[in-house]
Amino acid sequence: MKEVAIEKTFCTTRVAAGLLGVSVGTIQVWVENGLLQAWKTAGGHRRVLRASIDRLLREKSLEMQAQTDNVTNSAHTPQGVPMQPFRVLVVEDDENLLRLYRSRLAGWPMAPSVSLANGGVSGLLMMGRCSPDLLITDLSMPGMDGFTMLQDLRHTPELRHTTIVVVTGLDTEELARKGGVPEGIEVLPKPVPFDRLRTIATMVAANKSVARERAGHAHEI
Repeated sequence: MKEVAIEKTFCTTRVAAGLLGVSVGTIQVWVENGLLQAWKTAGGHRRVLRASIDRLLREKSLEMQAQTDNVTNSAHTPQGVPMQPFRVLVVEDDENLLRLYRSRLAGWPMAPSVSLANGGVSGLLMMGRCSPDLLITDLSMPGMDGFTMLQDLRHTPELRHTTIVVVTGLDTEELARKGGVPEGIEVLPKPVPFDRLRTIATMVAANKSVARERAGHAHEI
């Protein structure tokens, strides 16, 4: 039987970004850490393998994102602009803890839209799509751990306005031995201190509300 050659198709990073619903910068990060396969042209432009894009679209993490608890779109600011929900992403490999997070965060006063990821890779994928206001992450996880994920996030444009909090069972010495976490990230111990997380979320939500009001006033002017 004659073998049929299957032609591999590629696309630009901009097209890949449109297909996956993220920025071009995020596509570049995903290529660099191996989540997407790509090559460079003689002129230095990336071409992304379409099959690897299709694979990501089938990933369980993206299916989880589609199941995110959405806040109704009927709420509006006084200026008539639809209000964005307060978005929280939790990255934790313990399924029981994920269920606990979902249950406890549902009672927060800002009624957050909560997304859950069970590891660093799925967390990285989901962050590129949902751009959370607050990221809560563990560090010790199989595969891509929280340390690697946080380093990758430094190059993700969607996360420039995200507040990041680490919740870990590692002590201070273990954290230092593993290289620590990027500056500006609060580290909280396990068991999960939900009261402290709620306080942080309340402050982040208040700051977001103030920024929205300022944007509304600027629009009026």
